[in-house]
Amino acid sequence: MSDAEPHIQWFPGHMAATLRRMEERLEVVDVVVEIVDARLPRLSANPALEEIATRRPWVRVFSRADLADPTITAAWVESAKMAGRGSIAIDGKRQGDLKKLVMLVERMFHKQGTGRVMIVGIPNAGKSTVINGLVGRNVAKVENRAGVTKSLQWFKVSRRLELLDSPGVLMPKIETDTGQWMLALTGALPRERYDARTVIERFYRYWSQHRGTVGIPSEILPTLEEFAIARGFRRKGDQLDLENATRQYLKVFNEAGFGRYSFEVPTPQ
Repeated sequence: MSDAEPHIQWFPGHMAATLRRMEERLEVVDVVVEIVDARLPRLSANPALEEIATRRPWVRVFSRADLADPTITAAWVESAKMAGRGSIAIDGKRQGDLKKLVMLVERMFHKQGTGRVMIVGIPNAGKSTVINGLVGRNVAKVENRAGVTKSLQWFKVSRRLELLDSPGVLMPKIETDTGQWMLALTGALPRERYDARTVIERFYRYWSQHRGTVGIPSEILPTLEEFAIARGFRRKGDQLDLENATRQYLKVFNEAGFGRYSFEVPTPQ
């Protein structure tokens, strides 16, 4: 993805409208839970959402901790705590992690009765998985693609806790090419908004340059072509089926099939 290629940007109209509605709902919200992707906590934190979050008691949740380097994620959690924020790393599919999140949130309520929590984050950061785990059933649609949730919805978790889910809101401009392909790789952008083969090529190049460094596994990462051959992605005439191989490559990466990646480390306090 060179400077001459089109930049990846995606900020549909409903996102601006969602920001306005979220600000309006703050009046009835006790705590804001901001969900970021543990693999790239800085890139997946939208400054506009952070501004909303800081107007109420605020918890930063590092989701998909099972896909990131655990030592680096622990450092991110500690960094957030030192900055005075509630902070926790979770795998949204583990009930034990979700119970810890509930206990953390409930400690931040300053009233008796039911507390109301707004959950915010960029698209496909893991919000719906967390909500479904907390509610105990599939009330929020979960897909491995961005832009699924379209409206604000209330869900009751218990007598003490109600959740307000919100659509993912991306920043209007992703400043760097590196940030663009990393957000695309981790699922924050709709696949029709970027060339997946180019994203995979950038990822492979990045791995080649940084393998074995902090947060980047040293285990061999296949190129797209090597992956297609190994998995048997072929068309008639024995041509490689790179289109279907690309989709599967992204899926395998986002299931930690190539290892646990942390693309960012916290800045020392």
